[in-house]
Amino acid sequence: MVDAFLGTWKLVDSKNFDDYLKSLASIPMSILITFSWPSGVGFTTRQVASMTKPTTIIEKKGDTIILKTHSTFKNMEISFQLGVEFDETTADDRKVKSTVTLDGGKLVHVQKWNGQETTLVREINDGKLILTLTHGSAVSVRTYEKEA
Repeated sequence: MVDAFLGTWKLVDSKNFDDYLKSLASIPMSILITFSWPSGVGFTTRQVASMTKPTTIIEKKGDTIILKTHSTFKNMEISFQLGVEFDETTADDRKVKSTVTLDGGKLVHVQKWNGQETTLVREINDGKLILTLTHGSAVSVRTYEKEA
């Protein structure tokens, strides 16, 4: 079922992404001081990230899935096996423990750090890749179209 996600996807629509990024920046200061973690996504970074139209490339080599994100803001790449926890450094420099599973035809990517959790759910709907990002009550939906 992962095969449906393979290919090159270009962002065509984004809703509430800035609100999602703001929620990542709302980690209580006492936690930040105790653990020396970055304060989350700042205003300038949020503005640049919100205006960027990234391309996502999803590939598969054996049991390993490679997810690449290319943009004028930053290029990222993660490799993982379904159901196996891995260390990830996010685009906003959070150091997280991630697990990606396939659940009902959806790729569910859970990132955990410092008592926080965010979920990135990718699904195919009408030939489009829909990415739903959730952190607390903040939800962003980003829509990608497959390139030829």
